[in-house]
Amino acid sequence: MSNQAVNKAPDTPPSAMDKFLNGIERVGNKIPDPALLFFWGLVLVWVLSAVLSQFDFGLVHPVTQQAVEIKNLLTGESMASFLANMVKNFTGFAPLGIVLVAMLGVGVAEASGFINTGLKKMLNITPVKLLTPMLILVAIVSHTAADAGYVLVIPLGGIIFHAAGRHPLAGIAAAFAGVSGGFSANFIPSGIDPLLAGFTQEAARIMDPDYIVNPLANIIFTGLSSFVIVAIGWYITDKIVEPRLSKVAIDEDAEEAPDMGSFTELESKAFSLAGWSMIAGIALLVVALIPESSPLRSPSGEIAAFNAPVMQSIVPLIFILFVIPGIIYGKVAGTFKQSQDVIKAMSTTMAGMAGFMVMVFFIAQFLVAFTQSNIGTLLALSGAQLLQAMNLPGQITIVGMILLTASVNLLVGSASAKWALIGPIMVPMLMAVGISPELTQAAYRVGDSVSNIISPMMVFFPLVVVYMQRYVKSAGIGTLASMMMPYSIAMLVGWTIFLLVYWAIGIPLGIQAPYTYTM
Repeated sequence: MSNQAVNKAPDTPPSAMDKFLNGIERVGNKIPDPALLFFWGLVLVWVLSAVLSQFDFGLVHPVTQQAVEIKNLLTGESMASFLANMVKNFTGFAPLGIVLVAMLGVGVAEASGFINTGLKKMLNITPVKLLTPMLILVAIVSHTAADAGYVLVIPLGGIIFHAAGRHPLAGIAAAFAGVSGGFSANFIPSGIDPLLAGFTQEAARIMDPDYIVNPLANIIFTGLSSFVIVAIGWYITDKIVEPRLSKVAIDEDAEEAPDMGSFTELESKAFSLAGWSMIAGIALLVVALIPESSPLRSPSGEIAAFNAPVMQSIVPLIFILFVIPGIIYGKVAGTFKQSQDVIKAMSTTMAGMAGFMVMVFFIAQFLVAFTQSNIGTLLALSGAQLLQAMNLPGQITIVGMILLTASVNLLVGSASAKWALIGPIMVPMLMAVGISPELTQAAYRVGDSVSNIISPMMVFFPLVVVYMQRYVKSAGIGTLASMMMPYSIAMLVGWTIFLLVYWAIGIPLGIQAPYTYTM
């Protein structure tokens, strides 16, 4: 990106990159809202079930050993059953409760200021030479607080780089790469872990009705991936992006931002007390797990077993480990003056989840119909037969999965919406050729992350452009996309290679997460 490209005159013809992105934007704008997408998907499943139920496909389910038959969902009996179970389908949808409970705790910690102060502290103690990797690391950690990274870390990245005498757009780019490009890289459990695991489990049960996916099935892989993303982002920022930005002049009247990196003595005291309370909570949990007779262990004394109460309590533990420090911080710092403020913080968080809940309503109905129709099983087994006929190595199949996800991500931004759409097809299909749902989920998370930063359809993409315009008013979508393209390409290649090497070595993906699935 040249100085002329960023500060081009209004009548300058759009670049090839601008034309490409404008084309993606036009196509993406024609895609309906995810909720409507799944509504029309439900209608399509009904119609296809009626048509396909007339044919015999000659396929046998590998588990039940029964012929795969498509169930017609447009009969009077099926429609009556659908209406009778519509509420149950919604309230019983696994990801719904998981996400809402986790976000209640995180919402309190975020509203109190506990998370924001923690991020500022981490950035303020960083040596200048380590500014880039620490910024990216903080951006990755910010995933724990949902969208906090987009509204705090990314603008803070520009401010800190500017204050350090570096180009502020490079700070914005590095933070954006960590927050969004490294969306699935995090060594701290967050709401996205149980969310995706819930969708993966629902998809796996199309093939195996009793299959269970641990919410932390990818935690080791995503944790180690954090270092990969930091290394890639560090190199791209310092060696490619910032040198090119040296040709881009900062506007003379660039916004003088306040010192968002500072915090008061009271905030520091509040953070210390809240932080120690979180550490104490973790220590108490460890102590409670030590005895072999601990009620948090499974009946056989295991900690990581699926039936161990501690494994079934991951989401409530996330809630507790955030809500208590959040309340303590709020009380000491004065952001929570009365108990009603805590409830208000939770209510505000739930208000922000309204769109998700509406989307989940339609997703739940779609997945139930998709499963009952047996169309998913038909597609999975047909796809498995094709993969078996092609006789491709598992590694190539996984690479294809990553590329498919990254491509779809350019047009459909929601991680949960994409996985709810792709998962019911890809998870059982790969199970049929021996690849576990946990490995398929890990591949999905790589593909879902790397193209976020070049997609105008990503909901926070325009917001990042606004952050850039504080320093370079002529910056636009094309400017941001061209600046982020090196990160996207490097992360796609580097993270994919990392997953393949990780798999070859046999490092565990997470808790109770095999690489293979046996019928």
